[in-house]
Amino acid sequence: MARYIAFDWGARRTGVAVTDSNAIIATPLETVDTTQLNQVVTALVKEETCAGLVVGVPGLMIGSTTNSTDGIYNFIRHLEKTFPELAIHKIDEGSSSSEAMSALISGGMKKRNRSKKGALDKVAAAIILQRFLDSKY
Repeated sequence: MARYIAFDWGARRTGVAVTDSNAIIATPLETVDTTQLNQVVTALVKEETCAGLVVGVPGLMIGSTTNSTDGIYNFIRHLEKTFPELAIHKIDEGSSSSEAMSALISGGMKKRNRSKKGALDKVAAAIILQRFLDSKY
């Protein structure tokens, strides 16, 4: 089998999540500086067989845009050009950050750790990835 890799793109930081090799469970992986994202994606795709890439897009279901929409679509175009053999799935990321914060709180993470830059981003990527998995089955 192969895993999926998901991204919660941000102008400064991007959350990354992956599935297990059976593509059943979404797990937060890391938060990376967006300037390093292309190198990280390439390494992840080469590391293990990849079934596809999943990118969170704001307002996808209602057709709205945000200040990050252009950057996200530039990232998607880069992925399409760099990995033409991989399917790229766009998933509405609406409320993923607030769901991620709730997950961190209910998981018992201390407030000082939740406020660290990037703690939220990788969990939001996992939520986006889980939405994708749920939509497949």
